[in-house]
Amino acid sequence: MQAFTWELARKELTAMSGEIKVGQASYGVDLTGDGGQIWERAGGDERRYRIEQVMGGKNVYYFLTRLERGRLQVLPLAYDVRKREWLDTGASAMRHFAGLGEQAVPWRDPLYTFNTSCYGCHVSQLATHYDLKTDTYNTTWGEGGINCETCHGPSGEHVRVCKAAAAGEKPADLKIISTKAFTAEQHNASCSGCHAKASVITNGFGPGDRFFDHFDLVVLESPDFYPDGRDLGENYTYTSWRMNPCAKSGQLHCVKCHTSSGRYRFKGAEEANVACLPCHEERVKGATAHTHHKGDSPGNQCVGCHMPMTEFARMRRSDHSMLPPTPAATIALKSPSACNLCHSDKDAAWADQEVRAWHKEDYQAPVLRRGGLVAAARERDWSKLPEMLAYIGEANREEVFATSLIRLLGVCADARKWPALIQALKDPSPLVRGAAASGLGGYFGEGSGAALLVAAGDEYRLVRIRAADALAGYPAQQLSNQEAARLAAASAELEASLKARPDDWSSQYNLGNYYGDRGELDLSVQAYQAASKLRPDAVAPLSNVALVYARLGRNELAEECLTKALTIEPLNAVANMNLALLRAEEGDLKGAERCLRIAVKSDPTLAQAAYNLAVILSTDRMAEAIECCGRAYRLQPREPKYGYTLAFYLNQSGSDAEGAKVLREVIAQSPGYVSAYELLASIHAKGGRLDEAMEVYRQALGRRELTPADRQSLQMKLRALGEMRREPMGR
Repeated sequence: MQAFTWELARKELTAMSGEIKVGQASYGVDLTGDGGQIWERAGGDERRYRIEQVMGGKNVYYFLTRLERGRLQVLPLAYDVRKREWLDTGASAMRHFAGLGEQAVPWRDPLYTFNTSCYGCHVSQLATHYDLKTDTYNTTWGEGGINCETCHGPSGEHVRVCKAAAAGEKPADLKIISTKAFTAEQHNASCSGCHAKASVITNGFGPGDRFFDHFDLVVLESPDFYPDGRDLGENYTYTSWRMNPCAKSGQLHCVKCHTSSGRYRFKGAEEANVACLPCHEERVKGATAHTHHKGDSPGNQCVGCHMPMTEFARMRRSDHSMLPPTPAATIALKSPSACNLCHSDKDAAWADQEVRAWHKEDYQAPVLRRGGLVAAARERDWSKLPEMLAYIGEANREEVFATSLIRLLGVCADARKWPALIQALKDPSPLVRGAAASGLGGYFGEGSGAALLVAAGDEYRLVRIRAADALAGYPAQQLSNQEAARLAAASAELEASLKARPDDWSSQYNLGNYYGDRGELDLSVQAYQAASKLRPDAVAPLSNVALVYARLGRNELAEECLTKALTIEPLNAVANMNLALLRAEEGDLKGAERCLRIAVKSDPTLAQAAYNLAVILSTDRMAEAIECCGRAYRLQPREPKYGYTLAFYLNQSGSDAEGAKVLREVIAQSPGYVSAYELLASIHAKGGRLDEAMEVYRQALGRRELTPADRQSLQMKLRALGEMRREPMGR
């Protein structure tokens, strides 16, 4: 990061001829005007933006201007250093969105606001000085670029003791953080504060600190990665680094290969493989035998196959997983392979055949297996759920993939996941433990609550705050004094974490969710309102605040928010479903039905919408109600209400045998669901099968999950059936 100067423009940039069209506007560069400008022409109007700061330079220069309320915004045109040409900033940095494919981000979007998104990785000692009330920044920083204090801490005392020392003498205490004694993990964490696709959980990260006390890491739940972990979008290295066998061994860290300023230590073909010494001495000395490439070729360099270079947004980056090429994954998962990046005239099938001939063992199989599981989870293909759960629990699971699967399981309603998530709270990795805690949010059965309360005291802040969030709705009366104190401390850390980025709409949104789960509805409304103010085009805060307004009895405000949400995104499934529930509560069943049909069409996997549509249709269109309820049950077979209601409708329509079959499935999956026993017994009794009906009640009474009231009610019904069975004999 540096201030724009004419000297920089003269040395580094070339004049731009013509214009670049982006949407309905055209853009160009004027390097002769006041301070350098980028102009915008649209609809006959022209606006000019002064270039104030320049960011980057290794691959691309980005240019920043000051907009309203102190925002430093990345301008719509950037400069490719290698090709020496101007380009469309947005089109060069496409983002990948689940279900929406690849999209360019408009240049005025907050994702291109330096104060909000770039967040200190291009300058040193940055302070955003953001005021939420006025939505204003007064951002300052110490120096452009990364200075000494970023890695060594404050240097004021260091300068003082050095100046005070006698000439030629070194102070006994340099009063500064020395990285020489850092562990490999500390070195990696020092670099990864910037070189990670991460979310900030504190603003206090300092040299020597642990990464997962201050950040959470984005992994393969993001569509910016291929399912096997290769980079697709902008990912900043650390996720792939966590998959690196050399890094996981503790024998390799960033400064082994890079200087503290980030420069590569090894230059030229003669030094190309030195970086892999001494650990891989045998392979380095016999490189041609190992690589199957000529000695003077790029394929004979370790990085050629293990760190293939790809490009995103005109920026070249090396794969830091250091995994071997897997052309089979190119075939199955479309990810890039080092083989075909060099041998572009060949296809992946050729490369796959070559590497299989070189290696007796199928080293690609583990990559295909775990990548295939991630791909299935992204598609919500839960036919592979047992294999996913088994992988998460394996001793040699890869933490990035285990974490990815856990996060992707968030939309899976199958109750078989709960034991695996509870067990994952004991995983050695704080990344996995944190994901498991989040995945258990709101589920307090089968020992989950007790396990989360233990996690609230975890040694890592990331795990503690994720557990606190998951326990937001936990009954306080069930806590011991020790548990209450532990949860209170973790909850305070969570709240501080969510407030660490007050200018980030998703932080405000998550704060609204947290307050809502705790029943602090007024605070929840305030947080959702802040999220909507920061991101007016986001539907989620509007949809969720509507639910809070409904809980407060403010239906008119709930409807206003949902109407606004649907103005932004008319086919949004969740907003339509929430509006349908509101319409139904008001007695407008036709309006509710319209909204639910849109929700079901927009998201065929939204079981709750299908179920509620079935309830409305059951009054006069039973066949369609059965179809909708059946869909909800198939989507979430572990939700007993859906199965019970389907069986009830089948019974109402005369399909007793089908209804009984569904009820037996419900009982097998949810043995404590009393209504299923009662309906199944009534079906048997209606058909004159009193012995079978009585056996159903006996089966129910054998369950420990029953409440005393349910047990008493079932015993009375069993006695009544017994009397009915004996009555004919008495006569």
